[in-house]
Amino acid sequence: MSHHEKHVLGLSGGKDSAALAIYMRQNYPELDIDYFFTDTGKELPEVYEFLGKLEGFLGKPILRLNPNRDFDYWLKQYNNFLPSAQTRWCTRQLKLKPFEDWIKPFLAEGIAVHSYVAIRADEPYREGYNAKQDNLKIHLPFKNDGIDKPGVAEILESSGLGWPKYYEWRSRSGCTFCFYQQKIEWVRLSERHPEAFEEAKAYEKDALENGSPFTWSQGESLDELTKPERVRQIKDDYERRLLKLKAKKRQNPLRPEAELIDVDDVYGQPKFCVACHK
Repeated sequence: MSHHEKHVLGLSGGKDSAALAIYMRQNYPELDIDYFFTDTGKELPEVYEFLGKLEGFLGKPILRLNPNRDFDYWLKQYNNFLPSAQTRWCTRQLKLKPFEDWIKPFLAEGIAVHSYVAIRADEPYREGYNAKQDNLKIHLPFKNDGIDKPGVAEILESSGLGWPKYYEWRSRSGCTFCFYQQKIEWVRLSERHPEAFEEAKAYEKDALENGSPFTWSQGESLDELTKPERVRQIKDDYERRLLKLKAKKRQNPLRPEAELIDVDDVYGQPKFCVACHK
């Protein structure tokens, strides 16, 4: 392999990027790929556990790119305003910037950096994610090879790695308080990781006191969202939608997709950041 080339693959702790790492290892063993994970410091314990298992499968360490400035630092820079879909400073500062800082010296030396991104064949892809630098090349192996969501499930299952544990209750990797979470995921976070939920509540309280226009979850504070009658309402609404979706999905006996229904499917158009949730 040429010294003028470097191959990198970012892992989010999510299922798609893990499946892509396995896929590349199995299908392109000749490529010496550097796997990396950008740790925001606000990740679920299940994410670290999953990355550990993946390291075992890949047989090489996953580089940890730690932002040199953490969430709390950037929160202050943004006047205690929470990140939101309108101002996604968290992805920009905690995920993309550390990656750019890491590859900058290679690009400056004229090395071609090939970055493999886990956009599936059944997903839209906005060119916006594409590289600004000429010698940074973005590759989408799943999109090119026609691998969709059931295809990703097959890769994870057959490798023996299986699914990240948080899939029992949540559809995304990334920060415990990601604003893209659905209401049901906030409710489940409060049940599964009460200390992370309390931390999110404290950030929100500070933000609102500092005049931030955003709560973590649209239209209500986490306090309101976890009132018993509201929790019941959110759970009932989720169950209703889930049953409706299951009735709509006609089982294909060759590719049973029942276990592939995730929270975002239930609510329609999934929203996520590529860097955090793939």
